[in-house]
Amino acid sequence: MSIEIANESGHEVDGDTILEVARFALSEMGVNPLAELSVLLVDVDYMTELNHRWMGGTGPTDVLAFPMDEMPVDRGPNSDEPASPALLGDVVLCPEVAAKQAVAAGHTAADEMHMLTVHGVLHILGYDHAEPEEAKRMFGLQGKLLEDWRRTR
Repeated sequence: MSIEIANESGHEVDGDTILEVARFALSEMGVNPLAELSVLLVDVDYMTELNHRWMGGTGPTDVLAFPMDEMPVDRGPNSDEPASPALLGDVVLCPEVAAKQAVAAGHTAADEMHMLTVHGVLHILGYDHAEPEEAKRMFGLQGKLLEDWRRTR
């Protein structure tokens, strides 16, 4: 699994653990190992601009996901058909917003960034939380992925 991370936020962030949790989530979700994902960390001003331009929102948000392709299908080890790589898309995180949310939630900024990374990955894979049933499914899966990842560390 190829995951690129770029920190343009101006904040020091442990990129290795962000990559680790993203890779874990994608693997657990059965995403083809040839898939590619981009993770971008941005400052409040840029996140505000993205949120306004693409979501019609005001102010900064914590995470945005921009899916590119359909999720690649892993045909399994016994298939004659080769797996094809796919660019899944971009997960954009705002560490400054995450840090403020972490204080309000009573956990570390790192924990918030891990949660937002998994949240963004799930959005890339087509999950949403607009409707109550969707939210229940997505947030349940998000919690399970984070719990399993923490247990394996």
